[in-house]
Amino acid sequence: MADSTNNPSIGTENKMGVMPIRRLIISMSFPAMISMIVAALYNIVESIFVASISEAAMAAITLVFPVQMMQVSFAVGTGVGLNSLISRRLGEKRQKEADSAASHGFVIALINWAIFAAFGIFFAKGFIGLFTNDPFILENATVYCRIVVIGSLFQFVSVCCERILQATGNMLFPMIFNLTGAVLNIVLSPILILGLFGFPKLGVMGAGLACISCQFVAMVIALILVFRFKHHVHIRFRGFRVHGDTLRDIYAVGVPSIVMLSIGSIMIAGLNAILIGYSAAAVAVLGVYFRLNSFIFMPVFGLNQGSLPVMGYNYGAKNRQRLISAYKTAVTIAVTIMAIGTAIFWIFPRQLMMLFSATPEMMEIGLPALRIISLCFVSAAFSIVTSGMFQALAHGLLSMLVSLLRQLILVVPLTYLLLRYMGIAFSWASFPLAEFLSLILTVCFLRYIYKKEIKSL
Repeated sequence: MADSTNNPSIGTENKMGVMPIRRLIISMSFPAMISMIVAALYNIVESIFVASISEAAMAAITLVFPVQMMQVSFAVGTGVGLNSLISRRLGEKRQKEADSAASHGFVIALINWAIFAAFGIFFAKGFIGLFTNDPFILENATVYCRIVVIGSLFQFVSVCCERILQATGNMLFPMIFNLTGAVLNIVLSPILILGLFGFPKLGVMGAGLACISCQFVAMVIALILVFRFKHHVHIRFRGFRVHGDTLRDIYAVGVPSIVMLSIGSIMIAGLNAILIGYSAAAVAVLGVYFRLNSFIFMPVFGLNQGSLPVMGYNYGAKNRQRLISAYKTAVTIAVTIMAIGTAIFWIFPRQLMMLFSATPEMMEIGLPALRIISLCFVSAAFSIVTSGMFQALAHGLLSMLVSLLRQLILVVPLTYLLLRYMGIAFSWASFPLAEFLSLILTVCFLRYIYKKEIKSL
């Protein structure tokens, strides 16, 4: 196991406290950014092959997307709390508490999986039935939902391993197992969806089976890398006891993070319910957007993964200069990425829609949709990185409040009102309007945190 007592690097200064900030942020973020870009590429590739079956097949996996996002919310949200606690305890030189937090992460992962597996077994069909009574969409969406949710154990354990390693400054190992799983998924998806090389043509079911198969491979590699190599934390299960204080500290940041990420799931479910009343093509366009948007947003999320432990460590070490420098560097990189993404969506919307075998109706709806929604990208970059700093400083509640405004309180009602009174083309303006208004709240929270805690470090 990863025994910290025999690790020569323990006892020396962690690189998060001494390495030049720009190089540190890039070195820690780059592996996560690459692995998340490849994961986003997988989502796009899977959707391209599913869309080649039919518009209804694309609508089917789009209806399941909120469930998948909720699943990711619990895995990543818990991981954010785990990451924040471990990095802060390492910065404070409280090794035993950092070790205990890492061990608790695996127990929490198993509990989260059990909850979602129960949902998949008993409630998947009822959930899909809330949105459609189309026999093809209902059947395929239910099968896909059950496969990815019951098989979510592999994802929960992988994310736990990922966040533990990232909290110690190790970004290479997470890249290895995430890349392996994503690349394998890209290869396996067309084989199972379309029935290549003698395999049966499984359609939407094949997409689900490819997904969990590759998550299993990633989990196995992750466990080997965590338990066969030495790290800054030592994970122990022998004599393990659950400590309420550790759970409280994890979920002080984790619960707001889960809620914050879950908001996206609720938002998409709400948008699906609104758009399905207009047409299945509108729902399919929404699915296309979120697949494409992940290719732009995932690098920023990877950047956040790399910068969060840096900010958390230097906050724990009471180093104001490095904390602020890390934040400014992350914001600059994030805004640059999002500006490039906006340009791509404005210049190549038709080519992007054609990747998904868009029907004429999808094309008519999708071209203005991609251009209008992309106007929110730059302001979203600032909000995402700032929320990451709130989490690093154990202020997950502030991140949650910003996300509530960005993704639920404003977007869903605005979409409904704009669709009803101005038509489908204008309904997409809800995204940039929500981002701009929430940006004001984000700036107010940032000033509050700076005056209250950062300025006095």
